[in-house]
Amino acid sequence: MTARALMIQGVGSDVGKSMLVAGLARAYTRCGLKVRPFKSQNMSNNAAATAEGGEIGRAQALQARAAGLKPHVDMNPVLLKPDGERTSQIVVSGKVWGRTSAQEYPAIKPKLLPLALAAFARNAEGADLVLVEGAGGAAEVNLRDGDIANMGFAEAANLPVILVGDIERGGVIAGIVGSWVLLDDADRSRLKGYIVNKFRGDPALFDPAIDEIGLRTGMPCNGVVPWFADASRLPAEDSMALAGMTSKGTGALKIAVPVLPRIANFDDLDPLRAEPDVSVQMVRQGEALPGNADVILLPGSKATLHDLSALKAAGWDIDIQAHVRRGGRVLGLCAGYQILGKQISDPHGVEGGGSAEGLGLLDVSTVLAPAKTLGLQEGFALGEAVHGYEMHMGRTIGPDAERPFVTFANGDTDGANDVTGKIAGTYLHGLFAADRFRSAFLARLGATSTANYDAEVDQVLNALADHLEAHLDLDALLTVAQPCSAST
Repeated sequence: MTARALMIQGVGSDVGKSMLVAGLARAYTRCGLKVRPFKSQNMSNNAAATAEGGEIGRAQALQARAAGLKPHVDMNPVLLKPDGERTSQIVVSGKVWGRTSAQEYPAIKPKLLPLALAAFARNAEGADLVLVEGAGGAAEVNLRDGDIANMGFAEAANLPVILVGDIERGGVIAGIVGSWVLLDDADRSRLKGYIVNKFRGDPALFDPAIDEIGLRTGMPCNGVVPWFADASRLPAEDSMALAGMTSKGTGALKIAVPVLPRIANFDDLDPLRAEPDVSVQMVRQGEALPGNADVILLPGSKATLHDLSALKAAGWDIDIQAHVRRGGRVLGLCAGYQILGKQISDPHGVEGGGSAEGLGLLDVSTVLAPAKTLGLQEGFALGEAVHGYEMHMGRTIGPDAERPFVTFANGDTDGANDVTGKIAGTYLHGLFAADRFRSAFLARLGATSTANYDAEVDQVLNALADHLEAHLDLDALLTVAQPCSAST
């Protein structure tokens, strides 16, 4: 049986496409359908590792989970990971493929479209429904030539499209009607309806707008989805989510996190933010790290040397040294671990070359390397089982690494502790999702863990599916979906 497919595109970024696809994936899976998520091209430094040793966007990993699947590289064949103002690393089928500037990328996209279509076809095998997520805005006409993320991919794969607008951001009517007007006739014909997302108040107030949008576009409204507050409890992909990221709890244990310019894999923080006894404070450029923090947590980064320089420019190195003198704890994750060391060298030009002194809080040094270490890991830390993934380009060695933070199941070790045990670092992402480890970590700081993180994520996915079932016509959306086909 040929799988059917439906593409969800937005009038712009951060309108809730990823959450809608995740909720629909869970809802249709509960109905007995075999659902696969897909996003041809993603741009995010919040990536997830796959069992086959690749990486994909964090949103597609969450969508796979919503569908009861393990993440696979075919769910997101092209991943752009920004490492500069105008440059990005290109990951294709889970592996580093090259680097590109914004000016160079248009010439590269035609080479990537056949690879994306092949992954789409493989991903659809054995499925009943493929839910395809677009990227950014559907009507970015300046990017339409050679597009592989929105209408360009919809054309190549012959996909019907549902448009999503976010009323919380304002201008949703203009966004929907404007997208319709800007698209050419061929692309416009793919629009089968629209969804208004994140509505607060009485949805009946939007009825006159539905009439007006219908008059101007002829598109039916597939639903007005009320605000879903618990979306903040799901792993976020887009760095735009950092703007409103704080702790759910107001607990006495304070963890301060400097928001580095190239911050990556910040979903590492989500299990800590779910703890009522914990307060996670995201500290922006121009702000001092709080003097009353119990822990300073240095997060991952896509560009370690760049973010080390930015950390020093912000004066955070001075704040961290003062924190250590007061007896405070510091934990570095991935790039944060590298920054805690004495030296970071880039002899191969992975980040443009050069070297820099780290914070010197751990007696280790890092040499960046072209080959990326990438894969799932299991092991033990603080005497408790942990699981997560490695995703880094570098090797860190030194005396403090002889006191490892993690021992993997295969006997290898990772990370380092200083002689006091208060300064530590590790390459293992996702370790705080392990409830018993997180409980042991917090207990050392005098806090109690009450969260069951994985169970809570599934509860939120079920609640999101319930929410969408109540406000969208799932049967009508399924009717819009068309049998998968592709042409190059």
